[in-house]
Amino acid sequence: MINIDASFVDAEAPNANAIKNGRGLVAKGKFVALHKSADGTLLFGECRGSGKSNYQTSCDFIRPGAVTYRCSCPSRQFPCKHCIGLMYAFVDGKTFTEAAVPDDIVSKREKFAKKAEKKATQASKPRKGDKSALKKKIRAQLEGLDLLEGLTRELIRTGMGNTNDGTLREVTQHAKRLGDAYLPGAQAALLRYVNLLGEWHQGSGGESAEQQRDARYSECLDQLVRLDALVRHGRAYLHKRVDDPELLPETESPIAAWLGHAWQLRELRDAGLTQSQVELLQLAFWSFDDTARNEFVDMGIWMNLANGKLHTTKTYRPYKAANYIKEDDAFSQVAVVPELCVYPGGLNPRVRWDGMTPRTRTPEDLEAVQTHAHSSFDGAFKVVKKDMKTPLSEKGPVLALQFRRIGRVGEELVIEDAEGNRLTLTDSGDPGEPATCPVIDLVSSEALSDQTLIVRFHHDLDARTLRAKPLGIVTQTHVLRLTF
Repeated sequence: MINIDASFVDAEAPNANAIKNGRGLVAKGKFVALHKSADGTLLFGECRGSGKSNYQTSCDFIRPGAVTYRCSCPSRQFPCKHCIGLMYAFVDGKTFTEAAVPDDIVSKREKFAKKAEKKATQASKPRKGDKSALKKKIRAQLEGLDLLEGLTRELIRTGMGNTNDGTLREVTQHAKRLGDAYLPGAQAALLRYVNLLGEWHQGSGGESAEQQRDARYSECLDQLVRLDALVRHGRAYLHKRVDDPELLPETESPIAAWLGHAWQLRELRDAGLTQSQVELLQLAFWSFDDTARNEFVDMGIWMNLANGKLHTTKTYRPYKAANYIKEDDAFSQVAVVPELCVYPGGLNPRVRWDGMTPRTRTPEDLEAVQTHAHSSFDGAFKVVKKDMKTPLSEKGPVLALQFRRIGRVGEELVIEDAEGNRLTLTDSGDPGEPATCPVIDLVSSEALSDQTLIVRFHHDLDARTLRAKPLGIVTQTHVLRLTF
């Protein structure tokens, strides 16, 4: 049986216009025929359009966790508004009459099954890499790291106070060469330092502004430490690989990704970085513009309901191809994933999957989130500090915290656990994250006591203390997203 709701359809839509147009088709009665297969695996129908003939559209759920969309319209969007509208009609309770699966879809299913079988056979065969090409790439990366080291040392020698706009433009130009050297991660790290330094130079007067300049100064120094670690660890890693081209990418740390390795699902499977039959609940979601990478990023925070592990999903949409890559969206159901592929990383490793089946969220799922959350801030602090000691780990690990209450102490927003330990909440977080502390004031008082808070930890380098940015509140009945 097909088990979808409006949030599933929203998430499948390529953009907001597809959602609006798909709903419009249903509201205007454009569907002249609505059918479903007897086995509950296919929705199909006819929709009036601008052409002489009705568009034949279908949503095929024959593969668990992966929907196949087909439509005779000329749209380049995928799925098109007609497929989106067909699913909205189903969700809205429109009458779908049972009918036999059309012959053309039966034929396409058979072809797809044969193609999938062939692909599986090929995937089982060992791949033969081009060792000479790999060595050439690694040497280019080593030269790129030499360039990065030279730029970093020059910036340190010049000093932040003496760095001017001309220097920043020059460093930005040199950063392009890191992209040519197959080092997009190093390139982005250097450009983030340039952006931080530019923001520090643009600071204005006033006590608050001076505090912000001090904070930016500390962040610049922290980013320099990261660049230095990237050079040292990256060079050691690449020397091992150039000596042994058949050496597999490092899986105990994220260094391979920092050096531009784009992990394929097959590689993650071969490395044993997979989990079976995982149920994930999304606890936060937002999109932002990453100017250092020239990409839009859709970010999701998910909890594995079985063990409480918090994962991230990231969809990168380069500026030049943003219109052709489907945007991610908030997802309110539970994602049942047959095979979860986990990237190497720290507390919140990135995950991907080929397909998933949505199911309705239950009170037991929310209870599981609260059970897995840290009940003591002291225990959470130890986990975070250990993770932050690794220079190349994520700077802001995300944890779930049980709390007794959230309130204000003077001008500060504070969270308190059952033992009376307190943690100051802040809006400082990753670049692109929206401000969330002001949203707390809009939350009902019932949600601010004896619940679970999803937070991103932030190390205040000036105050030498941990603070936390609120991302979401999980109650017995709701997931309250503070990012939007």
